[in-house]
Amino acid sequence: MRQIAIYGKGGIGKSTTSQNIAAALAENDHKVMIVGCDPKADSTRLILGGRTQITVLDALRQKLPVSTQTLIHTGFNGVCCVESGGPEPGVGCAGRGIITAIETLEKLHAYTSDLDFVLYDILGDVVCGGFAMPIREGKAKEIYIVCSGEMMSLYAANNICKGIARYAPLSGVRIGGLICNSRLTENEEALCEAFSQAINTKLLYFLPRDNIVQKAELNRQTVLEFAPESSQAKHYRQLAVAMAENKDFSIPTPLEYDDLEQLLWQYGLN
Repeated sequence: MRQIAIYGKGGIGKSTTSQNIAAALAENDHKVMIVGCDPKADSTRLILGGRTQITVLDALRQKLPVSTQTLIHTGFNGVCCVESGGPEPGVGCAGRGIITAIETLEKLHAYTSDLDFVLYDILGDVVCGGFAMPIREGKAKEIYIVCSGEMMSLYAANNICKGIARYAPLSGVRIGGLICNSRLTENEEALCEAFSQAINTKLLYFLPRDNIVQKAELNRQTVLEFAPESSQAKHYRQLAVAMAENKDFSIPTPLEYDDLEQLLWQYGLN
């Protein structure tokens, strides 16, 4: 079983990308679980056709029966879905939900022997210990970062790499590459390629921008379900294959801010 954490700046399309990857992996006869690690609990919405599910933290707060039947729902292509949830607004640490969810799944023996991939869709930047937990404790040995050619996206990616580099010697966690979710910025693919090389990883895949993604989301579906013959569905399938076949992992070497800024200037973001 491969446990993979997918990070990235908030709003970059990380959850949409994660769910389409999960759907594509499952289409290739892999048994897949996706664990939503966002307090909004929307990391499995498209896989479940818009249905909401009880989160781990809600079940514990409401003292509901905590079991795999309660917490794990099956969606499109047989993907297993879990949402960690978060604290009540204004109370507690959202990162705590990730720790509690993973510990609960382990206690329930939810990581069954037939699982090929577990994808953790993790909120935004590494801003506290809870969000860094899969990196710090080696729960997910493989990290992928969804980014774009925008400055704040690459700034967040660089910060995430600082967390990976910090904990890699102890936890064994490694970065598998960047996934550029295009925002149509100037020289975007070349910039992301140069940035990935500068931090000692690779650009695993460049996802072109396509309005079919938004149309699928409005229909509460992944692109693979909504438009399986579309070019974007083909890209998600190719990305899933690239991830499944990837054997090139490394400890990143994050940039100093001045060096990152210089790279952005070099590729026209000024």
